[in-house]
Formats: sequence, C-alpha cells, structure tokens
Amino acid sequence: MLGLRRVLRSGALRQLSSLSGKPHGDVLPRSCEVLIIGGGGMGASSALWLKSRALQLGRKLNVLVVERDAGYTSASTVLSVGGVRQQFSLAENIEMSLFGYNFVVNGREHLGDVDLCYQPNGYLILASEKGAHILAKNSKLQNELGARNELLGPEALRQRFPWLSTEGVELGCHGIDKEGWFDPWALLMGYKKKARALGANFANGSVVGFEWNDSGGLSGAVVDAGDGVQRSVKFDTCVLAAGAYSGQVARLAGIGDKEAKVASLSVALPVEPRKRYVYVLSTQGKNCPGLATPLTVDPDGTYFRRDGLCGNFLCGRSPNEDEEPECETLDVDHGYFETDVWPTLANRVPAFESGKIQSSWAGFYDHNTFDANGIIGRHPHYSNLFIAAGFSGHGIQQTPAVGRAISELILDGKFTTLDLSRLGFERLVNQQPMHEVNIV
Repeated sequence: MLGLRRVLRSGALRQLSSLSGKPHGDVLPRSCEVLIIGGGGMGASSALWLKSRALQLGRKLNVLVVERDAGYTSASTVLSVGGVRQQFSLAENIEMSLFGYNFVVNGREHLGDVDLCYQPNGYLILASEKGAHILAKNSKLQNELGARNELLGPEALRQRFPWLSTEGVELGCHGIDKEGWFDPWALLMGYKKKARALGANFANGSVVGFEWNDSGGLSGAVVDAGDGVQRSVKFDTCVLAAGAYSGQVARLAGIGDKEAKVASLSVALPVEPRKRYVYVLSTQGKNCPGLATPLTVDPDGTYFRRDGLCGNFLCGRSPNEDEEPECETLDVDHGYFETDVWPTLANRVPAFESGKIQSSWAGFYDHNTFDANGIIGRHPHYSNLFIAAGFSGHGIQQTPAVGRAISELILDGKFTTLDLSRLGFERLVNQQPMHEVNIV
C-alpha cells in the first residue's frame, strides 16, 4: 500500500510539474505582493482563494508560495487520514468543517477535474458515562449550526453496528450526513493546480530569515533554495502557513523574543511538530466492520476506519502528553501499536483480535501547545503578517475555510463570511485559550 501511495504521488508530481514546465518549481522572484510561507494545505488553499477572489474583484495580485519540502515527503497534509467532521464543541470549528464538507463534495466546481475520492461514511464518537453529557451538549450545538448527527445509546449502537462491543460506552454520536473522509493528496494537488492556473507561483526553498524596513515592519524574507545561495524576496504581505514548523519560522521574525520591547512580540507562536502514527490493519476475524463503517473513535481516543475495498483499516491514537515521541524522524514505533492501540481495538471490535499490521506511516501534527486550535489572522504587531497555523490534527478539513478567511483579511480587511476573530493571535497575548471539549 505504501508503495502504491508513492507511485500515485510521484505521478501527481510529474503531472503538476508539467503545468509550468519547471520540474523543480518556479523561479524564485526578487519580489511579490503576497508571500505565503508553506505550500501544504493551508498555504496552497490561501493561494487559490487569493488569486480567485482577486480575479473576481478585478485585481491583479502577485502571489508566491515558498515550500521547503518539494516532494511533500513529510508534509502534514498528505500524511493525514483525511477526515471531515463537525463533531467539535467550538462553533468556529463546526462552521469551518461544514464549509470544508461543502467544498470537498463540490470539489470539481472549485478545483476542476479533480477526484477527491470522498467517502460519506460519517464519524462515530463514543463516550463513557463520564463524557456522555458533554457529547450530548456538543451534538445539540452541532445540529443547531447545520450538522446532522444522532445520539445512540448502547442498545441502539449494538443494533446499528453489530460488530461493536459497547462495554464501558454510555453514548455514541453518529454523523449521518456531511462527515466522512477524502484523499488529502488529491486535495493538495487540486489546490496547487488551480492556483497555478490562476497565476500563483510555487517555488522551492526554506525561509531562513526576515528583513525589516526602517519603521520596524517586515519587508522581505531570506530564502535558501537549496543551492547554497540565500536570496531576498521582498513582499507587501506575508502569510505564515508553514505547518508544524510555523513556530520556528515565527521566531525568525522575532516573535517570541522575551526581551522584545513590544509586548505582543514577546509572545511566541506556540506551534511545534508532534509525531502521530497511522497503522494499516487487516483481519480475518468474524463479524468484521463492513464497507459503510464510520470512522469510529473510542472514549480513550483510539480510532479506526475502513481503507479501500480490500478489508484494510487505518487506526491510531494520540499519545499522552508525557509519552510524546521524538520528532527527529518519521520512523514508526510498532511497539506503541501493541501496547496502546491494539488492546483498545480488540476490546471494542472483537474481530480485531486477530488483526495484523500490513503497513504503517507517521506524520506531524502542527500542534498548538496553548489550546490545540488553529491560530488564524493578523499578527498584532506586524500588520502585514497573517498566520494560519496550529490546527493540531484537524487542519486538513479546515483548509478551504481558512484559505478563504485569509483572503478576506488581505483583500477586504476583515472576515466577511465566517467570523474567526476568537481564533486570532490576540488570545495568546491575553491568555484566553479556546479549548475543544472531547477533541480528537
């Protein structure tokens, strides 16, 4: 399976390169109007929305995206499970994911001839007696905002999903519409292809520094294109969408400098990589979950879903805070599956007792250590710096809404569709976390 993924990605890269005739990305210019740091889901979506909305407004806009990982070999976007759900507790997350769902199911309208392989199988989030009231409260808000899910008790769960053991389960929330999963690689390639067709440029390189004007504002970035030469790229506006490395890039701009004279500059962008494992499981057990099985989440956070038509399942679990693995490599710890994932799977789905690992991979969350939610909007000191980072594992489904939001802030000066003000950088300065309850 991993070999097939590599073949598909290599083919997509060749197809994408042919669009510009430049197999290694576009030439790095000396200047642009908007520089987007990071060409993953958030950055590529921002480029697409900026170019498409500028066209609608009759404006020319020079947009440059700089991406450090030309082949997206370690990019969070393409290593994700690709889920879309509305089962959150914050209204902003629910509304962004509702828009994400609409974007995905109407992908050809937005992206052209791109098949996002959407599977509308829903989510099933299970709660113990301790968490049942929170699950019910969240469901009420979700449905009020336009989601469609239902609450099921243990008996109803067993009838609907006969493969499921309800031991220790008090309540389940089942998404009956607008939830499922899709191909994140196809979405990223769709963003990039469409943005390029509209005139956006995508260059390879790492931002290694910034430049300032006489008044102390950001005026340019120093980019290492991998050829040993560092080049200056002047910009009017910058979007920081570097995924798991956004915190590191922010520090290059002096954000998080404890000795800064400006209070907002002393506050760091609290985004760092967190490694997550995805295991591909097969089983010959009886009463196995069928093709329409929802992505199922146990009360302890262990999840699984079907993967394709051959009886495979994807599964995993986020570790406890004190068990976070190193992030120097993307090596997979198979011992973690044996000790922390498989016992829950086998208890929840007896058919998984005979499960065998077929393959696995690891990817990085762009984890926001402050409150595990995205940071979206203008930096309070640098008026021409916009941030889209820290989505902590649920970013891929929100890339359509966040890209649109960034384009609104830059082109309109304010949010004009979804008001995402509460997710701005100011909450870090004011120490006002926006926590999810029962987040997965």
